[in-house]
Amino acid sequence: MKFSSTLAVITGGASGLGKAVAERVIAAGGKAVILDLQEAVGQAVAAEIGAHFFKCDVSDEAQVSAAFDAANSALSGINLVVNCAGIVGAGKLLGKDGPMPAGFFDKVVRVNLIGTFLCDKTAAAIMQNNTPNEEGERGVIIHTASVAAFEGQIGQVAYSATKAGIAGMTLPIARELARFGIRCVAIAPGIFMTPMLASLPQEVQDSLGKQVPFPPRLGKPAEYAQLVQSIVEIPTLNGETIRLDGAIRMAPR
Repeated sequence: MKFSSTLAVITGGASGLGKAVAERVIAAGGKAVILDLQEAVGQAVAAEIGAHFFKCDVSDEAQVSAAFDAANSALSGINLVVNCAGIVGAGKLLGKDGPMPAGFFDKVVRVNLIGTFLCDKTAAAIMQNNTPNEEGERGVIIHTASVAAFEGQIGQVAYSATKAGIAGMTLPIARELARFGIRCVAIAPGIFMTPMLASLPQEVQDSLGKQVPFPPRLGKPAEYAQLVQSIVEIPTLNGETIRLDGAIRMAPR
């Protein structure tokens, strides 16, 4: 698929990785819709880069359905979905105040994992009706997993579970949607400079960056967006979870 002809929906697109993807799509000549809960920020980003914005809670099925209908209308089609919406969900199984409440775990699962599923199935229902290109391709779905799916640290029990789930459903989705010419690929970022990480003290950010073998720094959202473009443009990238992490392997804490 040509990146310049992408009609993209990017969840969590008002900031961080999602914003970088939206910027790259627009810069390449494609069209983009940003879905996010941050309405003011999302509207501002969309106006700045020439995208569309719709407020959406990805954990709410009705909101996802309405947002994708609006995006489909605004773009006159959808052939790329990049799932970047998510929450950190840091917390221990046995914390200072006792065992983790089930409601906390449930919230992280609903946003990160179920939110990705809802966007996937809604997008696929639209993409299946696209006119295929010369290779029979109708669309691409991209997940955002994490290295925490494989080396979850203490305090990441909920987060790691969701990211492992996202990685785990990538292949079965790719296999199922192959008959429609729709690919599904996951990216597992390492430690990236996102709003989530930017909220940490500077000394913590510096320490995390130095843990990366090479390059010894935090990942740049633009690098994530660059990989998104490569996935779109390389048809044989399918059903895989790609680590984008500078060879880091996370320690227990």
